[in-house]
Amino acid sequence: MIELVNLTEENFAAETTSELPVVIDFYADWCQPCQALMPTVHHFAEKYEGKIKFCKVNIQDNRKLAISNQVMTIPTLLFIKGDNKDRHVGPISDVDLEEKLQALL
Repeated sequence: MIELVNLTEENFAAETTSELPVVIDFYADWCQPCQALMPTVHHFAEKYEGKIKFCKVNIQDNRKLAISNQVMTIPTLLFIKGDNKDRHVGPISDVDLEEKLQALL
């Protein structure tokens, strides 16, 4: 299984400034919907390896990142392509996530 890049305040800017589009999963270990979404995120990280960069942010360890990215509810997926940002809050179906990922390419 591919490992998602764990983002912190120290590496956030460097890791998200990428030629590739970036998907960031904001989650918490105690969040059941977050845990349910994680296998789907990993599946798509493997499928789009080399095309889209997948990262994760544990909001308990990185509150400032959650606040600065206006994450109010988890799970939240943030989609970044250049200066364009999109987000999805809450659970997401495989079909809808695939659609958002295709739009990034």
